Amino acid sequence: MESRKTMAEATETKTIPVEKFVEDILATIDREREREIISRRYGLYDRKETLEQIGELLGITRERVRQLEKAVITKMRTNAAKELPHITEIEEIVGAMLTEMGGASKIKTLAEKILDGDATKIDQSRVSFLVRLSPALTHVDENDHFHNSGALASEYSEKTIKDQVKHVIDAIKKIAKPVSIEEIAGSMGHPDANKVGALASISKSLATLNGRWGLIKWPMVNPKNIRDKIYVILYENGKHMHFDEIAKSIAGSDFKRKDVTTQAIHNELIKDKRFILVGRGIYALKEWGFKQGTVADVITEVLAKAGEPLHRDEIVKLVLKRRFVKETTILLNLQGKKQFKRTAKATYTLSEEK
Repeated sequence: MESRKTMAEATETKTIPVEKFVEDILATIDREREREIISRRYGLYDRKETLEQIGELLGITRERVRQLEKAVITKMRTNAAKELPHITEIEEIVGAMLTEMGGASKIKTLAEKILDGDATKIDQSRVSFLVRLSPALTHVDENDHFHNSGALASEYSEKTIKDQVKHVIDAIKKIAKPVSIEEIAGSMGHPDANKVGALASISKSLATLNGRWGLIKWPMVNPKNIRDKIYVILYENGKHMHFDEIAKSIAGSDFKRKDVTTQAIHNELIKDKRFILVGRGIYALKEWGFKQGTVADVITEVLAKAGEPLHRDEIVKLVLKRRFVKETTILLNLQGKKQFKRTAKATYTLSEEK
């Protein structure tokens, strides 16, 4: 098979020809059956296969496949420095990349850096395999809590990296809102925000968006539906927006899925109580102090709070803080609604009529 990069290119660009390295390492396994088990279990040429699938293919039990896999990997890692080709080069180049990335990284991100571009599932599996075999590197298997990851063994064992990630999660829970990685590092008393960010990146409990980190269940860092995305856009903007503006902002965002229609966005704005209509097609967040209601409802609240008649100019001023409408709309409500009574020239109070 032809490798993606030649050895000369690898040396020049400080990357590695992943496919060739994997092939050369597999070639050190004497028995064809064991090579087959390793290549299939770790997805080195196709999708990863289960113990049962491999056992059925080779005519052996699931348990026997597991035993052979464990024995081969243990032997390869134990004797890696002496018997496996390219290990020194892998550790040197990948180690330098991990150092630059904060000491740890998701395998996906690391593979993209190694290959200087997109990395397929097979590319990722191969990089993961190389990291797993390298004594100078620590490998973290993917599970419900962690992404498939690699780290510098000089800084982390598998246990210590998991412990450190837990400290990051605990710090974020204590802060209780999405914040920058610098703020998280500061709250932990950690001197290196880059390392804290690297730890955060390998946790499946955390997510990041627009420079802020938080728990994956928080919409601000992991918006899962249109409503959450609308919320993030309004929050980031910091002020009211027309639904057309919101639609354009979502289309130009970094969200994973952003192909939503303007009508769908308008429908979600209407249904979600987090969003308040504050003008014609204009919405703001309820948490900013806005309340549901018509212009007449706002005028009623203003007059009730004042407890005395107010000049129309004062009413207009106060209403415009809560609704983004034309002054004429406010004046028409004052003059045309029975709940408002003029007590003097251009001065209004609440009527006793219901």
